[in-house]
Amino acid sequence: MKQRTLSIVKPDAVRAGNAGKIIAEIESHFKIVAMRKLQLTHAQAAAFYAVHAGKPFYNDLVDFMTSGPVVVMCLEGEDAISGYRRLMGATNPEKAEEGTLRKKYATSMSFNAVHGSDAPETAAVEVAFFFPGCDLI
Repeated sequence: MKQRTLSIVKPDAVRAGNAGKIIAEIESHFKIVAMRKLQLTHAQAAAFYAVHAGKPFYNDLVDFMTSGPVVVMCLEGEDAISGYRRLMGATNPEKAEEGTLRKKYATSMSFNAVHGSDAPETAAVEVAFFFPGCDLI
C-alpha cells in the first residue's frame, strides 16, 4: 500500500555534513514529495515532541532538536512507514543492523541522526506539522 511518512535528518547529522548522503540513500528507496531545511524554534520542537512531555529526556530532546538546522522530508512509497523504519535502523546505533542509516551516521541513542514516523496516524500528524497540503508534490 502506498503511504507517506515523515523523515527528519537531525541536527547531529546535518552538523556532521551527512545530510546529503542520508538524503541520497532515502531517495534510492522512496519518492521525496516535499523537503525543506529549517532551524526549529523551541516552541516548534516542544510542540512536535509534546507526546514526550514529562519524560526524563524531553527537555534534552527539545534542546537537541533546536541546536542546529534539520532537514524535514515527506516520503512516499509502498509501505513507506515500515520501510523507512527498517532503513533507519534501531534507535541505538550499536544495535542497528549494518547498512542502516543509524548504523552509518548515528553516534548514540541521543544523537541518532534521523527520525521517522512510527504509524499511519502519527505520519499524518507529523507530515501536516511541517508541510501544509499545498507543499506536497
